[in-house]
Amino acid sequence: MPYALPAARVLGLTLVLLGAAPPALAAEGWSVVPAAGGAADGRPAVYAEGAPGTVLQDAVSVLNPGARTLTVRLRGAADGTSAVREGPADAGAWIAFAGRAHGRRTAVRELSVRVPAHTRADVPFTIGVPAGAAPGDHPGAILASGGGRTSAVRVRLRVPGPALPALTVEHVRVGGGRISYDLVNRGTTVLVPYLAVHAGGVFGALLDRGPRALPVELPPGRRITLHEPWTDPPALDAAEVRLTVTAAGGVRSTGAASVRFVPWAAMAGAGAALAALGALFALRRRGRAGGRGPWSRGRRVRGEGSDEQPGRQVELTGAVS
Repeated sequence: MPYALPAARVLGLTLVLLGAAPPALAAEGWSVVPAAGGAADGRPAVYAEGAPGTVLQDAVSVLNPGARTLTVRLRGAADGTSAVREGPADAGAWIAFAGRAHGRRTAVRELSVRVPAHTRADVPFTIGVPAGAAPGDHPGAILASGGGRTSAVRVRLRVPGPALPALTVEHVRVGGGRISYDLVNRGTTVLVPYLAVHAGGVFGALLDRGPRALPVELPPGRRITLHEPWTDPPALDAAEVRLTVTAAGGVRSTGAASVRFVPWAAMAGAGAALAALGALFALRRRGRAGGRGPWSRGRRVRGEGSDEQPGRQVELTGAVS
């Protein structure tokens, strides 16, 4: 539940009157940045390091260059693309703000901040590193929502310990004009993976794409499903598809899948024709064995009480009636 933040009653909140807003900033509207210099500081993210059980402090600044009072809601959140599936707790779950509940000051997970026109609000927050936090990188973010849009400040927390980069490629499958696969970060560091794709068929190489950076940062313990387009696979072939993923720290992993490309529509038509031809030949063999039927030749039939009677001649037309 979000809590309102009265400026005069919350320790640590600082309101600073802004001068004339730069034209670019005014055009973009409000913004949120790491504190200690505002938009001109250039700090791209909040960087922190702390051992398990410690509480770290920092602040973000909400800048309102507009002519009206702005209300912005702040909260901690996971960091990563929407494709990244939830994994172990990260810094976003450990972020808290100074607020008030039931008449007393307390830590809250969400906070509403009112920022007057032409004003910057410096909002402190804490990162409580759990006692059982694993060593390595724990990324997170502070999301700010207001005025019909959302912006974020990235948080990069590191818990001291050995850096162990590790990555696996899993569940490679081919179909629907693409190659799908899962990447799993099994180490303790954030990884930016590079992907190379090779597919070999009966008559040679079908795909050979060199390493390129994937547009994702994969936090420790996370799994992501990605897709590689393959819009012109062969019509008839058997292929071995191999994905090779590398990352900083000597990380290298491969995943493979076998696939057969068969023109099923054409095969179905050919199969129906072969089945009909087989039935025709079977009928002919039965006719020859029994001496009757549309494929049997005319013969003389000896009847009782007479010497011979002329047999009926069956004409071979090749049609079955």
